[in-house]
Amino acid sequence: MRRSRWGVLLVVPLTALAQGREAKASKPVAASVEAPRPVATPGVNWEGQVLRATGAGAPDLKAANPSQARLGAERSAKADASRNLLERVRALHVSADRSVGDEMARDEVRVRVEEAIRGYKVVAKRFFSDSGVELDVEVPLAVITAALVVPTPDAVITFNAEGTRKYTGLVVDARGLGVKPVLAPRLLDASGRAVYGAAALPSEARLSTGVAAWFSSLDAAKRASLVGEKPMVVKATGAKGSDLVLAADDVKTLGEVNTRFLAEGRVVIVLQ
Repeated sequence: MRRSRWGVLLVVPLTALAQGREAKASKPVAASVEAPRPVATPGVNWEGQVLRATGAGAPDLKAANPSQARLGAERSAKADASRNLLERVRALHVSADRSVGDEMARDEVRVRVEEAIRGYKVVAKRFFSDSGVELDVEVPLAVITAALVVPTPDAVITFNAEGTRKYTGLVVDARGLGVKPVLAPRLLDASGRAVYGAAALPSEARLSTGVAAWFSSLDAAKRASLVGEKPMVVKATGAKGSDLVLAADDVKTLGEVNTRFLAEGRVVIVLQ
């Protein structure tokens, strides 16, 4: 009997080894040592407002035992997941003409974005029979947006928090305008004045909710938990890049009703 690095190697007759090979040929070894877990689709989920990535790690063949090999694989998987998240976040757009990668050319922004990514959440783990590990991770788009947008005094928008809350959220129908999802869309009046945007949100809302979710179905948008049971629905009359222009009547209504829902980031934009 000889002892291997990770356990005991038994010497058995050649006939038994041959029978073992035949058994393996007819019944493959399962790739995972535990029950399969759901696999998160890598990429951006604009409805759920999260960015997802997958990281894979190979076992450390120099480890003293399988447990240490798996720990090394998990560390490698986390590092790989961080790299993949960073690559994906660079490709996101803050506005129609500015990507996150463009903004990260400034050192102070890059540091904030990288810090936001390090706070990712592991949503699934898959362990393999060779001690390899695969991780699904995600980070809220809200924390990425908060790392990018620094409000200025002239960008502050005062929302009406008085009176009964007639609406629980805002659904903006932007179908047919050719807009694409971005992290920091704005809503404008006909003169170009911003009535809603990332810079107007309190820091708590920027971190927890984000600026707006994006849906491809108007019906689904109206049912979204983000905008509550009674959302106000408006039709965008035009687009300026990623900014959406609202009709004068809708802007007037927003100026008259309790718009605390805007201060909470309860906005959904519909596009097709």
